[in-house]
Amino acid sequence: MLGTRQIYNRTECAVDVIFVLDESWSVLPKNFELSKSFLSELVGRLDVDSGNGTRVGLVCYSDDVDHTEAFNLNEHSSVASVQSAISSLTYSPGMTHTAAALRYVREKMLTSAAGDRADVPNLVIVMTDGDSTVNENDTKVCTQG
Repeated sequence: MLGTRQIYNRTECAVDVIFVLDESWSVLPKNFELSKSFLSELVGRLDVDSGNGTRVGLVCYSDDVDHTEAFNLNEHSSVASVQSAISSLTYSPGMTHTAAALRYVREKMLTSAAGDRADVPNLVIVMTDGDSTVNENDTKVCTQG
């Protein structure tokens, strides 16, 4: 169950989804764990297992992008595998550099080499607790391709 509403059907459509997860100081460890639980449950409702439906990528960020825990769209081909990767994320706090995370997604993750499919829509979901605290003005620029 997500929140207080029950979702009954798995989403069956082709889409490349990248989650951008804030792990800055202000998020706090307990909220980071809540975010992981939410993402894991949400991923459980996506059509990852079919091979032709949803592909999932994820990157965490604070001062910079956490390259060691990021995973591309072509790295996990089952719900269980994505959920396992989400479960293993560790909280590495710092400032909030959203621009760096969005730049990383655009330049490194939304590429064919990283599993992006040209014939399906891309969806980038940023989960943050507030405004950027590093290069705040660059965030708007990074959202424009």
